[in-house]
Amino acid sequence: MKQRTLLREVSIKGNALHTGDAVHMTFKPAPANHGIVFKRVDLHGHPELKPRIDQVTDLVRATTIQVGHAKLHTVEHVLSALSGCGIDNLLIEIDASEPPIMDGSARPFVQLIQQGEPIEQDAEREYFTLTDTVSFARGNSSIIALPYDGLKITCTSADDRGIHTQHLSLVIDPEVYVAQVAAARTFTIYEDIEELIKLGKIKGGSLDCAIVIKGDKIISKEPLRFADEFVRHKILDIIGDIVLLGIPLKAHIVATRPGHAVNAELTKALYEKYETWKKGGRKAAKPAAAQAEVTTETTLDIRRVLDLLPHRYPFVMIDRVVELAEMSLTAIKNVTINEPFFQGHYPGNPVMPGVLQIEAMAQAAGILLIRRTTTEGKTALFMSCDKVKWRKPVRPGDQLNIVVKITKVRGSIACAEGECSVGGQVVSSADLMFALVDNAEVT
Repeated sequence: MKQRTLLREVSIKGNALHTGDAVHMTFKPAPANHGIVFKRVDLHGHPELKPRIDQVTDLVRATTIQVGHAKLHTVEHVLSALSGCGIDNLLIEIDASEPPIMDGSARPFVQLIQQGEPIEQDAEREYFTLTDTVSFARGNSSIIALPYDGLKITCTSADDRGIHTQHLSLVIDPEVYVAQVAAARTFTIYEDIEELIKLGKIKGGSLDCAIVIKGDKIISKEPLRFADEFVRHKILDIIGDIVLLGIPLKAHIVATRPGHAVNAELTKALYEKYETWKKGGRKAAKPAAAQAEVTTETTLDIRRVLDLLPHRYPFVMIDRVVELAEMSLTAIKNVTINEPFFQGHYPGNPVMPGVLQIEAMAQAAGILLIRRTTTEGKTALFMSCDKVKWRKPVRPGDQLNIVVKITKVRGSIACAEGECSVGGQVVSSADLMFALVDNAEVT
């Protein structure tokens, strides 16, 4: 495939999200192998920044890069639009420290690119094709990249209450990006706004450029553009953040509750792989196939559960495994009023968050996968969920019965079905995907 730039220069004006400054930004055609370069025309000497992961300095609700004294905030939407539309070479002149936020999506930048008319160049586009698994996890967020001939992103977005859980998987190309990703707007939780203001952020924020989630209400100036607009915007951000790799990527990225920080950590790990590949280093030898562990255990008490899970208080969602077979597992979670999440979910009407029921299913599935292989130095990493259903509330005093069944195994990647019940009545269910990774990869 050939590299691409624009036929003519095009400009856009607007206000920046975090600084609130008025911004004028111009896309200018650039020669083959030039790459994407920002030029700060408002600073002395007009310094240029070619976005790379080692330039990242701030990841609080945006991706900030810095070279010398020159900074650029919130570059992810512009980079996402350029990558999604297949633009390789461009000079971007900007007279402020942050691109305009416009409507909070990448659609205005896509429209600008279309006005400039993308054209092919003589040089071939080079890709970095991932050959082994790369992953990162922090708290309840995780992201993993798997070998794939193309760019595919599978993402699960959720808040702490489990109200707005969304899941989507897309193979990304310009047509898909323009139709299904670019228009998804940024969003925030209402309770986070005050803290962001204290941090000096969102000075240019308004309902013109963001969706606000307040409880189960959606506050926006126009209706949602997609029923699952939140997870689509998370995919938009992932595409923008991995541009910092510096070369188009071929991989399948699977993310659960991603954000700029975990996106950046994944890109750092990918960059290390890319640098080794670029220098002609040998491909790491594939590990020997894991041997199934021979065991007669059919139940696991909490000590054995803690031996197998990396989780600790307050995030252990399995109290005991009561039945363990080769392809299925039954566990219990005793839900007490002492659970820390009941303080805020909800005062006076305590209900177990749905997302924690999914986590309980994922932990049970992780134990099952680890028990089917060698356990030393391994962690089961939850990657995504689909077909999630919540049927009844789970309250203090309930005992959650968790049943998981493995439905597919391919190497270190597995799929499972999970179901939670209380008193014989199903309260939640989901299809899960997870992976067995080295502990060194989960930091």
